[in-house]
Amino acid sequence: MERYEKVEKIGEGTYGVVYKARDRQTNEMIAIKKIRIKEEGEGIPGFVIREVSLLKEMHHCNIVRLLDVGASERSVYLIFEYLDLDLKKHMDSCQTFSEDHRLMKKFLYQILSGIEYCHSHRVLHRDLKPRNLLIDLQTNTIKIADFGLGRAFDIPVQTLTDEVVTLAYRAPEILLGSRHYSTPVDLWSIGCIFVEMVNRCPLFCGDSEISQLFNIFRVLGTPNEETWSGVTSLPHFKCSFPKWDPMDLAALVPNLEPAGVDLLSKMLCLEPGRRITARKALEHEYFKDLEMVP
Repeated sequence: MERYEKVEKIGEGTYGVVYKARDRQTNEMIAIKKIRIKEEGEGIPGFVIREVSLLKEMHHCNIVRLLDVGASERSVYLIFEYLDLDLKKHMDSCQTFSEDHRLMKKFLYQILSGIEYCHSHRVLHRDLKPRNLLIDLQTNTIKIADFGLGRAFDIPVQTLTDEVVTLAYRAPEILLGSRHYSTPVDLWSIGCIFVEMVNRCPLFCGDSEISQLFNIFRVLGTPNEETWSGVTSLPHFKCSFPKWDPMDLAALVPNLEPAGVDLLSKMLCLEPGRRITARKALEHEYFKDLEMVP
């Protein structure tokens, strides 16, 4: 780690600290993610091994690059390319962000491109949210980061944990206890991020799993076997759930063009089997004028 000179702390989370640093050999700025090993002799945490193994196999312009890995007795260091800030900070600091529809379209296309690459290589991200999307302000390039909850998957999908995805971006099938979810969970999260870019605030903001579910149902309607085949057999579904009719999605995103509303409705489809794939989303009419986006 002597190769790197810390410049400043730029973030801190449950598992460690992120620093902006300089590579003494190349003079380039990089980001160091220092992850603490809590107990002596505990070994490298599983989520670190998972993130490193996934990122070493993925090379895409919209996925953050892992440059190096280091370790000491009580810490693991992940060395990443340096990016200016995350999407959440950018939305909070740039008051005109939601008015720049061309930039939002470019960002959305890049997020979908990155996740399509992940899915085509059989990797689920499982924690897509604005804080995990990093931006290079010089080129307006957005990159998917933080694969700590990422998971390689097989077909058919094996049983997976439901303790994933930050609540505001968690798909309804996970909230209802499904343990056989797949790539549609990432598309749901991207749909939630899309709304947040347009409206500058999350669409679904529950403070518990049940309140999050009800917030989703208030907007999209309470599902039944006709609208979502198999929903009543999911572990957390109750026939006593309040019955809401779906709202007009266009009214909730009044500044979004009709093609954007159509794409959003396909991302926020309650039934995961009918939710749009990343590949199909990239071909959607909403992006037909993308070559005009700087």
